[in-house]
Amino acid sequence: MFARAFRVRANTNIKGSDRRKLRSDVAAAFPTLSTEQLAELVPNKEELNVIKIYSHKGEAITVYVNHRNPILFEVEKVLYPTVYTLWVYPDLLPAFATWPPVLQKLAGGADLMLPGVVVPSSGLPRVQRGTLCAVTLLGNRAPVAVGVATMSTEEMLAAGMKGKGFAVLHTHLDHLWEYGDKSSPPTLAPLVTDSAAKESPGDEEELQGKEQGVTSCSPEPEQHVDIRELSLKDRDTRAPLLGKEELRENRAAEPAEDASTEEQQEAEDSRTPQEQMDALFNQCFFHALKCKVKKSDLPLLTSTFLGSHMVSCCPAGRQLDIKKSSYKKFSKFLQSMQHQKILQVKELTKGVESIVEVDWKHPDIKAFAVPEGFSSAPAAQDSKSEDREQVYHAPEIVPLYGVSTKMIPLFQESGHRKGSILSSSEVRNIIINYVKSNELVDETNKNFVKVNAVLCECLLDKSEQDEISHLKWDDLLSRCLERLQPLHQVTFFGQEPVVRKGNVEPIDISIAQRSSNKKVTVIKNLELYGLDPQCVANALQQKVQASATISPAPGAKDRVQVQIQGNQIHHLAKMLLEEYQLPRKYIQGLEKAPKLGRKK
Repeated sequence: MFARAFRVRANTNIKGSDRRKLRSDVAAAFPTLSTEQLAELVPNKEELNVIKIYSHKGEAITVYVNHRNPILFEVEKVLYPTVYTLWVYPDLLPAFATWPPVLQKLAGGADLMLPGVVVPSSGLPRVQRGTLCAVTLLGNRAPVAVGVATMSTEEMLAAGMKGKGFAVLHTHLDHLWEYGDKSSPPTLAPLVTDSAAKESPGDEEELQGKEQGVTSCSPEPEQHVDIRELSLKDRDTRAPLLGKEELRENRAAEPAEDASTEEQQEAEDSRTPQEQMDALFNQCFFHALKCKVKKSDLPLLTSTFLGSHMVSCCPAGRQLDIKKSSYKKFSKFLQSMQHQKILQVKELTKGVESIVEVDWKHPDIKAFAVPEGFSSAPAAQDSKSEDREQVYHAPEIVPLYGVSTKMIPLFQESGHRKGSILSSSEVRNIIINYVKSNELVDETNKNFVKVNAVLCECLLDKSEQDEISHLKWDDLLSRCLERLQPLHQVTFFGQEPVVRKGNVEPIDISIAQRSSNKKVTVIKNLELYGLDPQCVANALQQKVQASATISPAPGAKDRVQVQIQGNQIHHLAKMLLEEYQLPRKYIQGLEKAPKLGRKK
């Protein structure tokens, strides 16, 4: 339900009578909560907000927020707890366990399939079709997802644990979770030791063989789904038989003694294209960490890690394409690896993520075997070649506009309020509709618009208000854009769009004078465009055979500047415009290049 971003339309504080009604509704929906727990979940005096949001499909959802974290959400008068609430009350719902790799697929919008459900020795919880359930990861009682059972426990077992088991509504790592403080699930020991965790890959293989031998006696899972109308279930991807990938990986890791190479190859080819792309990303990820990246490279831009290090580890004839994987975004893939404590990613500059820490002692990195045909030389030996191999993707930058306080009267008629974010085309359409609906087009000359009280207040200066009665269409639109709050959206390769305040800062190139009347070229703001300043400095140094250094940028926190001897703007312009394909409008200072030609 929250795999895609949603739009916030209202955010208000809940008053006393509404709080009592909400507490009553929560008590009816979750009767296991005690009076003290209800008072803690829906407090009397602490700040408790209600937010009206719309999903990407337009369905209205009510979200209740306490201590900055969403605690409940309501769809068609049905209350559901968020993962933040379930971490405090982990036994609020019947829980079903799954394998850790499945979480990323659930967060991407997939439902939980029964082959991905771990059956404990004590048996599955008894639920009916339509029962609200929690999903946990094996070995930890803290729920990571909320869903509705699409069949009863008896039907699940009768179906041989095949088919769709749960329509997932909300997960850890989805956009509703991101609306809170983004904390990680606590570690809660299982109430009963699950012997399934100790099963060997061979046992899992035997279990799957038994599953395949059971004939499904229940109707198709789609006939059981009662959640279609309320679950906003239009998913980006449909992960086929979640959990199957884990079993296959175990079989690939420890094949039976009598299994031939041909049989293993057939098992490899039987995977879906999405599963094959997931496996390729995992292979290149561990290969890059083991053989390409060294500790001195950190912090390392995630775009550089993907475009330079991981791409260079891709086998011949194969191509990394995050859109064809189950992750869809490279940031989601890195979140999965961070969840497994392999590395740590931080946003050192707003909208620009970097890898700041890698656990090279992690068992998965140590156990990774470099594929045949690749050098297993350590990262230090390959560091020079990495700079030459860097593949850079210029970000997409889109100017946006925020509704300011002064402009609210002009935009409230179209349902927008202060802070609403709009594109230039949306602003244009809103203004045109406003003018037409209020019949402000001049009857004698349709190129002019009559200025009413709202347009006068919003678009005219005080000195103009008694003098201007009509505006040209172009003047009307340009004045409107000038008075809105400037914003811009940046989309880096493989990452989700980021909206920043203000106009985009260009890459700033200047010439500075140093001692002995020597000139140096100074380059700033490279990080804002996903460029690694160190890589740019190394490349320039090789091109012009001059000394290049990195130093903190004055007045800019967490940013650095590149300095290189001499006026090197010609070489720099060729690199930025031709090699990196950056638009000229995002580069400032190219006109300071030395003029070529004969001296008179």
